[in-house]
Amino acid sequence: MKIAFVSPYPPSQVTLNEYGYHLIRSFAGKAEVEKIYVLTNHLEDNSEYSRYAMDGIEIIPCWKFDGLFSFWQISKQLKELKPDLVIMNLQFMTFGEGKVPAALGLLTPWVCKLLSIPSIVILHNITETVKLDTIGMAGSKWKEKLFLWIGKQLTKFILKADLVGLTISQYVDIIREKYNAKNVILLPHGNFELPERSYLPEVIEEIDLMAFGKFGTYKKVEVLLDAVKILEQKYPQQKFKATIAGTDNPNVKGYLDTVKEKYSDMKNVVFTGYVPEENVESIFKASTFVIFPYTTTTGSSGILHQAGSYARACILPKIDDLERVVEEEGYGGAYFETDNAQSLAAAVAHLIEHPEERKKYEDMNYAAAKGLPMNELAQWYLSHAKKIIKQNNKTLQSHAQKFYPTVA
Repeated sequence: MKIAFVSPYPPSQVTLNEYGYHLIRSFAGKAEVEKIYVLTNHLEDNSEYSRYAMDGIEIIPCWKFDGLFSFWQISKQLKELKPDLVIMNLQFMTFGEGKVPAALGLLTPWVCKLLSIPSIVILHNITETVKLDTIGMAGSKWKEKLFLWIGKQLTKFILKADLVGLTISQYVDIIREKYNAKNVILLPHGNFELPERSYLPEVIEEIDLMAFGKFGTYKKVEVLLDAVKILEQKYPQQKFKATIAGTDNPNVKGYLDTVKEKYSDMKNVVFTGYVPEENVESIFKASTFVIFPYTTTTGSSGILHQAGSYARACILPKIDDLERVVEEEGYGGAYFETDNAQSLAAAVAHLIEHPEERKKYEDMNYAAAKGLPMNELAQWYLSHAKKIIKQNNKTLQSHAQKFYPTVA
C-alpha cells in the first residue's frame, strides 16, 4: 500500500507539524505499507527537511502556506504519485493564516474524491465548538456568523473524504447530528513515543512553569507571568522560572515581543522561540509543571499528551472541552479559573504544598500516555484503509460496468 500524507512536517512551523511527524513515522516499517509520501509545505530552504529523513518516507514539499493554490498543487502531485490512500492531518488553519488560502486548502478532501483516491481525514477541531473571536477569526457578530457559515460549507467539503476521524467524542456527536454524516468516527489522538521516564528530585531548587505552543490568540501567557509574581511573594525562599516555549500564533504576529517588553522587569522568564523537534524532550523534562494558559480550546491537545509522555503534572483551565478530554483520556492535573492569575497561582501552590498529589498526577499522566501509542493507532488506520480501498475498487468496477458493459 502506497500512502500519501497531507500534513505539515518538521522543521515546518505550521500547526500540527509535530503531530504529523509522530503519526507518519509510526507507519514506517509496517508490513502493509510499501511507500510513504509526505506532501508538506515549502520552506525557504526545502533542504532543511533532510534533517528529518527516514527510510521509507519521502518528503515532498509541494504547497505553500498561505498560498491560494495549495489544493491544486496537492492534486497535481497526487495524480503523479497515484497513491492507494491519502491521509490528511488537518485543522481549519492548516493551509494559511489568511481566511481565503486556509479555506481553499480545505477543498483537498473533495479533490481526492474527484480523483477517486480513497482518503481519510483526521480533523483536530470543528468550528461549532470554537470561540472564533478568541482565535483571531472574528471581530464582530456579523463576521462571526459569516465565518460560521463558511465553516459549515468547508465542513461539507471535508466530509467528502471516505472517512473523517475526530479526536473528541462530543465532536463526533455534533457532526453526525448537524450534517447527517455517516462517515465520521472517533479516531483517538494517540500518544507520542514514550521516552525513558525522568523523575523530579525530592527537593526542587527552581520550579519551572512551562507553557508550550503558539501564543497570542486563545493561548496567552500574561496569566502565567502574573501567577509567577504571586508565587514569588507567597514563597520568597523558593526560586521560580517561567518558560515560554514556542512562537507567535500566525494571526497575532508580534505578540510575544509585546509581552517581553511588558514584563521586562522579570529576570526569571525564558522565551525559547521555535522549539525544533529534537529539543522538545529537554524542554519538557526541564519543566516542573506544564501550564495551559488557554481561554478556549480547539480540539484534543497534543501538549496534554506530551506532558503525559514526560510524566509532568498539568495546570489546566476550567474549560468544558478540555476537562472532557482530560477525563476521557485518563489524564489529570490541578485546575484554575480561566484567565485568572490568582487562581493559577493557587493551583500551583496546592501542588507545591502537596507533593504527593503532584506525584499522583505525574504517574497518572504517564500511565495515560501509554494508553494508545501511535504505533497501534497506525494499525487502526490501516484496518480502516483496507475496507475503504476495497469499497472504492468495487465502486470503480461498478461504474466501469455501467459505462462500458461487457460485450457478449
